[in-house]
Amino acid sequence: MVYDMTQKSAFITIIGRPNVGKSSLMNRILGQKVAIVSNKPQTTRTRIMGILTKEETQYVFIDTPGFHKPHNLLGTNMIKAVDSGMSDVDAVVLVVDARPDFKLLKDDMPPAELALIESVKNKKLRCILVINKIDLLPKKDELFDIINAYNALYGFEAVVPLSAKTGDGIDILLSELEKYAKPSPHYFGEDDVTDQPEKVMVAEMIREKLLCTLDKEVPHGVAVDLERFYERDNKDGEPILEVDAVIYCEKESHKGIIIGKGGAMLKRIGTYARSDIEKFFGIKASVKLWVKVKEDWRNRQGLIHTFGLDN
Repeated sequence: MVYDMTQKSAFITIIGRPNVGKSSLMNRILGQKVAIVSNKPQTTRTRIMGILTKEETQYVFIDTPGFHKPHNLLGTNMIKAVDSGMSDVDAVVLVVDARPDFKLLKDDMPPAELALIESVKNKKLRCILVINKIDLLPKKDELFDIINAYNALYGFEAVVPLSAKTGDGIDILLSELEKYAKPSPHYFGEDDVTDQPEKVMVAEMIREKLLCTLDKEVPHGVAVDLERFYERDNKDGEPILEVDAVIYCEKESHKGIIIGKGGAMLKRIGTYARSDIEKFFGIKASVKLWVKVKEDWRNRQGLIHTFGLDN
């Protein structure tokens, strides 16, 4: 197959501990939301590809789950996803956050970041350090202390302070990443933004609303499975998406919380999800949700596979 010799591609994996803003960073780079975000840890459960094509260069970003100590089989699969995401890539972006309470005392470095840096060392990967959330720093000169602390641990190819929330510094990161693009055909179409099937994206939109709406341990034990997902014409001849989804949780008590009094919570979640689905697809949607219990599903490989969480 003959391809345009001016074309270049770069595969970039984004790693980091939970809640540093990896998915927010990828969404900001793409200019479109393809990965769900929330303030809950371990929001991302599998590897998600985001695709950005700028003229002759195509960037393929691999967003990975937050690196953490696993407490169940699902968590173990998530850590495997981080490791496999660092295979056969051109560069890695390690995302850390410029949190104001980070005093840089001895042994204050998060263990998850130490483990990730050690893995990058062992794999001899080219790595860019991204210091996210600089908008939270009251004094920008505090960045120098953070940069020095991380540079003492590893010889990063570049250090880019930025804010995924505001977009400040994103252009600088992209200019650094351009260095890793190699002559090759583009692996995705110019208009593609992700490798995720639409059905998976809809399930994730629903799960995002569960994460944002529910408290404590409940949202971590939920999975969403779409039973029906199709487009039809309504009585006026206008297109409408029909979405029927089952929310699985691990306990009967959690089922009651998700449904809420008189079904109010479930209705609220469905309304929020429908808004995102309609915005993404540009047509009306009908979202129907049910809740079922699958006890301890996060430790059952068969169910993890059924829900598409084994990468």
